[in-house]
Amino acid sequence: MTTLRHLIAAALAVMLLCPAAQAASWQEQLNAAASQLGQGNTTQDAGSLSGLLAGGSQALAAGSMPNVAGVFEYCVKQKLLTATDPQNVKNQLLDKLGLSTPQEQSEKPGYLEGLSGLLNTRNGQQINLNTLSDSGLGKRLKLKACDVILNQSLSFIS
Repeated sequence: MTTLRHLIAAALAVMLLCPAAQAASWQEQLNAAASQLGQGNTTQDAGSLSGLLAGGSQALAAGSMPNVAGVFEYCVKQKLLTATDPQNVKNQLLDKLGLSTPQEQSEKPGYLEGLSGLLNTRNGQQINLNTLSDSGLGKRLKLKACDVILNQSLSFIS
């Protein structure tokens, strides 16, 4: 546990002192932290890693509605949603966005990126949901991202 704290402190010091290190994306930091967590560190260490998600739901909110629709469909296909009738929500969302046909969908890059698991957040980050683990922290992040996307979808269609 002490080793992980020292590792995190050293990484933060390097990021503060080296502008090139600041260019590392949020997802790279998250993947590195998740990797450390998966190597046998304690659950208490997981609490210190939660700082990576300090932005809460807003950190995972999509920046465009076509991307919301694409990520929503990705979440449906991956069975990451707890909604009662996700297909109905998806269809209403696509209809409202004018993305009912494959041709309309192919003209929206944000939709296509979302469909492939790329979440373009409001703060300009791109999170590849496919690279997150299917267990532990990665799984929780996928579920949270899909929950945020579900809420954005429901808010938009209501």
